[in-house]
Amino acid sequence: MSIKSLAVFCGSKAGKNPVYAEHAKQLGDMLAEKNITLVYGGGNKGIMGVVANAALLKKGKVIGVMPKALMEREHQHMGLTELHEVTDMHVRKAALYEKCDGAIILPGGYGTLDEFFEILTWNQLNIHDKKIFVINSGGFYDHLIEHLKKMEAEGFLYDTISDRMTIVNNPSELVL
Repeated sequence: MSIKSLAVFCGSKAGKNPVYAEHAKQLGDMLAEKNITLVYGGGNKGIMGVVANAALLKKGKVIGVMPKALMEREHQHMGLTELHEVTDMHVRKAALYEKCDGAIILPGGYGTLDEFFEILTWNQLNIHDKKIFVINSGGFYDHLIEHLKKMEAEGFLYDTISDRMTIVNNPSELVL
């Protein structure tokens, strides 16, 4: 299956390590150069804004999906190819999953982890078979990866971590 669109889940804040924004920019550039549509939360702040702006500067297609309640809070991006306003977070996540062929996880907070674990769970339950990529920028996800390995070792997963996701340290390692 060829990847035509990727959902990117990441922080609406920048985080403290500059590598997060650096990797977000590299990813946005890469998606545009490969003519892969970026589907994301629709914000213009944090590394969420960085990845969108990078793709747009390279003339990439960028689709945002944002709940009405967050339109002002997250400061929706006004320069997107498309911006879809939805009723709530559940509808947002469903729309993001529907519009993508796979997902990339960059550093972020609770929302990023929520989106990551939901798409990962749906993958495990065979609700979809979309590829999932984790970019472990600056070791951001080291502890989470160790915990996932513990879940696997303790027999709580139905298959191996590598069967469900690809973990890389920077965007240049992605094979799309």
